[in-house]
Amino acid sequence: MYVHEAIRGPKPDFYRRLAAAMEELLSHEPDQLANLCNAAGLLGCQLEDINWVGFYLHQDGVLTLGPYQGLPACTRIAVGSGVCGTAAAEQRTVVVPDVHAFPGHIACDAASRSEIVVPVLAPDGSLFGVLDVDSPELARFDEQDAVGLEEIAGVVARYVCP
Repeated sequence: MYVHEAIRGPKPDFYRRLAAAMEELLSHEPDQLANLCNAAGLLGCQLEDINWVGFYLHQDGVLTLGPYQGLPACTRIAVGSGVCGTAAAEQRTVVVPDVHAFPGHIACDAASRSEIVVPVLAPDGSLFGVLDVDSPELARFDEQDAVGLEEIAGVVARYVCP
C-alpha cells in the first residue's frame, strides 16, 4: 500500500487518517528497517512545513541515526542532550517552538526553527528510539501535533519493536 495523494484536513482528522495509512503501510511487512524507512517516507511526504523527519534508535545508551528524510544529520546523540536526548531521557514528547531558545539544542540543519520529538516505546515500556520532526517555521508544532504524532509513534512501535 502506498498513499499517492496528500492527506489533508483539520489536525485531528489528518492524524487519524495518517495513522490509518501508516498502519496499512507497515502491517504487511515484517522487516524492521523496511518499516522504519517507509514510516519516515510517509511522514516526509504528508507532513507540511517540515525540513527533516526521521528516527533515532536507542542503541547501547545512545541515540543513533536511523531512517529519515532530509539533509544529512547528526549520527549520534547522547541521551539527555538536545531535544532528542531530552525526549529519550524523560520518555515524553518535547515540543520546542523556537529551537534557538532550547538550552543545549543540537543544530543539524541551520534552517530548523522548531522541533517536536516523540519517544517510540517498545511494548515493555523500554525506549526503542525517538521520532524527530523539524520545521523551518517558528512554533510549527502544537499539542494537536503531539497527540497525533504520539499515535503515529505507537503505530510504528507495533511493527518495529521486538
